[in-house]
Amino acid sequence: MAPLLLVVPFTLVLAAPLPAPTGNVILVLSGDVANTNVGDEAHFDRAMLDALPSRTIETHTPWHRDMGRYEGPLMRALLERAGAGDSALIRIRALNRYEADVPVADFQRYDVILAMRRDGAPLSVRDYGPLFVLYPFDSHPELHTEAIRFRSVWHVERIIVP
Repeated sequence: MAPLLLVVPFTLVLAAPLPAPTGNVILVLSGDVANTNVGDEAHFDRAMLDALPSRTIETHTPWHRDMGRYEGPLMRALLERAGAGDSALIRIRALNRYEADVPVADFQRYDVILAMRRDGAPLSVRDYGPLFVLYPFDSHPELHTEAIRFRSVWHVERIIVP
């Protein structure tokens, strides 16, 4: 009975309505999202993203010469918090309007994060920020493919759940 009590409150927190952002909105989820806070969209500021279950990934990327220590919320936790529907794909849009369709299964198979910091410093637009979809490249050599590079969107501003 006790393990059930531990699981239920966590589930209830994730299903709760999203609070309104108090800081600058840096990410919007639209489409099939159940937990909204601005019309039919889920808007997140930095503090809201920091409050999600997160990971730190130490990895090289195809775009950096040296290893970096990246921190940010797990993509699967973000989608769960927004109450994303059962779509097999999501579309991730960057500030420059680049878009990539990403299989949601990637987020279950790997600890993909929405990186917000590199080596402890917030990611700036100049450094692929403010948000960067980052796969754990060094932990999984099979991720070194062209398809994964295209899914690793930086300058993320919006996620669309069809």
